[in-house]
Amino acid sequence: MTVDEIDELRMLEIGTPGAMRQRLNGLILDQRKRATAGLLLDYVREDEELEFVGERLALVDDDQRRIAVVEVVQIETVPFGEVSWKFAQAEGEGDESLEEWREGHLRFWTSFGDVVDDLTPVVLIWFELVTTSNSR
Repeated sequence: MTVDEIDELRMLEIGTPGAMRQRLNGLILDQRKRATAGLLLDYVREDEELEFVGERLALVDDDQRRIAVVEVVQIETVPFGEVSWKFAQAEGEGDESLEEWREGHLRFWTSFGDVVDDLTPVVLIWFELVTTSNSR
């Protein structure tokens, strides 16, 4: 496991710190966001193993304090161009179409200098909320 752990659970840091992370964490705590996507390239760059079904992750806030625990219920790696509308809906971020989901994720990833096209491998993770901390 990585160094980024809390109570022996790998940390799950959603989005970027600040307003984005607060909004996305809120969606997870409200159980509207049940999935997240990341570039396979990020796992390679960070020399990090993929999550696995049954793994529990510590959802953290901007200060890397655990606010909840989620459990991975499904994971797959697919080309960006093959991400389904069903997955985009499970992300629960309010996208009204697959095209809107794609545009938002392209904008996010390219803002970090990544080149993303329809063949770029994307890791899709579905999860369930297990517990929440009292710090909400």
